[in-house]
Amino acid sequence: MRLHLITVGEPKLKYAQAGWDEYEKRLRRYHKLTVSRVGGKTQAAESEAVLRAAGKAPLVLLDPRGEQWTSEGLSAWLDAQALGGTGELAFAIGGPEGHTEELRAQAARLWSLGALTLPHDLAMVVLTEALYRASTISAGEPYHRG
Repeated sequence: MRLHLITVGEPKLKYAQAGWDEYEKRLRRYHKLTVSRVGGKTQAAESEAVLRAAGKAPLVLLDPRGEQWTSEGLSAWLDAQALGGTGELAFAIGGPEGHTEELRAQAARLWSLGALTLPHDLAMVVLTEALYRASTISAGEPYHRG
């Protein structure tokens, strides 16, 4: 399956860039991966840029209002999307103000990484690690030990 990771901006902190780079590299063993870094001067402009970047792919927004998954649940959901013929999924992390209501309304799914508020850079690392972990579960590999 193709995964499109969309972020508002780049990781700024060294640890986050290193984590992003590591898990992005690992994810490429399982999926065709596209990364888009978008920007905008306002929350609305950022949301418009995210929507443009996603194109026709179903959009999954990382958002505190979203559903929380276990690693096994995310793996099963990704597998179901692939079996259902979804060729590409777009995952988007918004800017400091989050996503607009208009963008949320157009999303295929809202996904919450948990009840904690995470810094933007850390959320980027958690997203890529979670997708990698789910991919190893689907492949029956030993990375995940629950």
